[in-house]
Amino acid sequence: MRIVLASSSPSRRMILANAGVDPVIQPADVDEDALLASLQDASPADAVAALARAKAHAVAGQFHGDVVIGGDSMLLLDGRLQGKPHTEEATVERWREQAGKVAQLLTGHCIVHRGEEFVETTSTTVHFAAASEADIRAYAASGEPWQCAGAFTLEALGGWFIDRIEGDPSSVIGLSLPTVRRALYRFGLDASAFWRS
Repeated sequence: MRIVLASSSPSRRMILANAGVDPVIQPADVDEDALLASLQDASPADAVAALARAKAHAVAGQFHGDVVIGGDSMLLLDGRLQGKPHTEEATVERWREQAGKVAQLLTGHCIVHRGEEFVETTSTTVHFAAASEADIRAYAASGEPWQCAGAFTLEALGGWFIDRIEGDPSSVIGLSLPTVRRALYRFGLDASAFWRS
């Protein structure tokens, strides 16, 4: 039995690797924009969970008996959900908007095993630093935050500009280990069963 990560996220892979797990990487092919457009009336937490669910189920049929993890993160800032900025210019604009503010990083999880699913969204409060314009531009130019929810990383260059968080650090990086553990226990499995020997 293996853990399958329905994501190409290097951060999610790193969390599992640092926790002793070598996951199978099988990125899900999901039209996130279309799914979000169909969820306009959903709460932010439910929208993020729906993305995670779509990813997990897009992959689960290929891995009978394994544990499949789908995840998605978005930043809730001033009542609006924000995903990945994708470009240097968009990253600069995002950081001008969020610098010095407090926001919620929502990470949806869907863990599937033998037809059962465990769905949970974690919320972590992020206190953004009042970063200087030069630092915002340098960070955006680095390319690091382009593929990151909320246009930041906690574990790399972006750590310079996060004053503090309240909640689960692994969830902010992209995958909550406590959430995955709760799912495994619900399925009657132990986390240690997946550690590399």
